[in-house]
Amino acid sequence: MRYSVDQAYLYESFRRIVSVPSPVGYSRELNPVLAEMAAELGHAVTYDNKSTAYITIDGEDNSKTVLIGAHADTIGLMVRCIEANGMLKIRRLGGVSFTSMEGETVTVHTRDGRAYTGLVICRAHSVHVFEEARTLERDEESIRILLDEDVHCAEDVRALGIRNGDVISVDPRCQITEKGYVKSRFIDDKGAIACCYTALKYLAEQGLRPKHRTVFAFPYCEEVGLGGAYVPEGVSEYIAVDIGLIGPELEGNERSVSICARDASIPYDYDLITRLINCAERAECSYAVDLYYRYGSDAGAAVRGGNNLRHAIFGMAVYCSHGMERTHIDGLVNTTGLLLAYLLEA
Repeated sequence: MRYSVDQAYLYESFRRIVSVPSPVGYSRELNPVLAEMAAELGHAVTYDNKSTAYITIDGEDNSKTVLIGAHADTIGLMVRCIEANGMLKIRRLGGVSFTSMEGETVTVHTRDGRAYTGLVICRAHSVHVFEEARTLERDEESIRILLDEDVHCAEDVRALGIRNGDVISVDPRCQITEKGYVKSRFIDDKGAIACCYTALKYLAEQGLRPKHRTVFAFPYCEEVGLGGAYVPEGVSEYIAVDIGLIGPELEGNERSVSICARDASIPYDYDLITRLINCAERAECSYAVDLYYRYGSDAGAAVRGGNNLRHAIFGMAVYCSHGMERTHIDGLVNTTGLLLAYLLEA
């Protein structure tokens, strides 16, 4: 049975979620949006001490509890120090690739709630001025934030309320083309959150309950390897919905849902992966099964944390992961279809 997914809602929910900044550990702006969207579908949101947002739904059988995890954090930056000229030095939050970030607009979020935009630049920022502008390695030592403010020294910056440790978010620059291509930063993993909410909408409209008690979890530290380390009591299966990859030796593509059999360090649960493959075939989802060399997930973190559960991962494949990513609406639809098949059939 192929599930009929509301593509308009899928698009709109992604636009809504991806527009809200949520670098690693920074939940204050996105959690209220997740709660509002959940309320629109008739659900309440709860939180743990790590600010992970949860939506819990009773199943046809509550003797078993499964968890669907889609991480809410994105890669980002943090103010490392303020230089004498008023520029900001930075540290990474997660696996930032500066080769794709130079020239992006960013926002500095102060702890008292103010926000200031700026530009990611290299200290050798102009080929007309610096001999090494083309050759200097882009890393934490060479990258700076140029604030869009009239600042000329460190004291000018401090007067704005900016301090070391402030979080810096990057403009997602979301675009959706007429041919269905989705181009944006942070499809990883806000595309997956949109799929989760679209599945919740389908269940609500069809008056359906999942087969088992289901917990949807949206943690804020996947990009540093900790998102699934804590698992609520009673969960026996952890499904991470996260990006698939595209490249040599990989069958994944933008229009399919990718199922990961092994990541950089561990294989995923054999029987659960087999069930997901069977679900994809019954739901007529275009899918691929791949192994990832440089990759990890919240489901893997859950297992490493010693939790007694089965674990698996699937999601829409993207080009240019951790950069300006691209996928297709078909990949998001197939991901939502597999999610529904797992919830209702597995």
